[in-house]
Amino acid sequence: MNFYTAILMICAGILGGLANSMAGGASLFTFPALLFAGLPPIVANASNAMAVTSSNGVGFLSDLQKLPHNDKAFRLTLLVAVIGGALGAWLLLVTPEKTFTNSVPALIGIATLLFAFSKSIQKYLSGLLGGGSDHAKLRQVLLLPVAIYAGYFGAGAGVIILSVLSATSSLELRTLNALKNLFAFLANATAIFFFQWFGLIDWSHTLVMMIGTVIGGALGIQLTKSIDPNIVRTLIICAGVLMTGIYVYRYWL
Repeated sequence: MNFYTAILMICAGILGGLANSMAGGASLFTFPALLFAGLPPIVANASNAMAVTSSNGVGFLSDLQKLPHNDKAFRLTLLVAVIGGALGAWLLLVTPEKTFTNSVPALIGIATLLFAFSKSIQKYLSGLLGGGSDHAKLRQVLLLPVAIYAGYFGAGAGVIILSVLSATSSLELRTLNALKNLFAFLANATAIFFFQWFGLIDWSHTLVMMIGTVIGGALGIQLTKSIDPNIVRTLIICAGVLMTGIYVYRYWL
């Protein structure tokens, strides 16, 4: 990796860390940067998962006291995260390189849409399922495909996880957010275990990018006090639309 690629990894990591700490959507910066650096799409996807998952870990560790009680429903939710993450990783491992490459524009586009319409998605699910009521079994059924998606690609998964949790639980928002971070961390960490086992993570690019995500995350915490989060969301959505367009042109046209 040359000097300019290292700078790209750090800058993309900073942007991703800023995005995650202020609004979410880190992968809309980090995954395209890894592709631009020349990594094969599947390797870029696996490496991106490693680079951004740490933020989920920090998220739930900083709010451990707000996690739900360690009851059967809570343990089952965590088990669903692990099973789904493993299934998602398996799907990625058996996906032909060409098929995954051709799906890159769609995956980035879907992630952008999930992020852009996150509030509408959450409101719709809450209305459909009667938000504020506890539906433990339904929650596990809905979370399994989300965990599979998180293990397979993951960008935007946090939006759906939080939407499902809030629509099927009566827990307070801070507890839901802590559980969302733990669920996403477990699904991604499980997938990462398999990615590393099969040698899909490019550690040189990943570790340099992680330096950026740590810096960006720390900066984002400070900037949340002075920058309107709606402005940040708009910028992230614009970046997602731009990246989608670039990769539609690159892979589909």
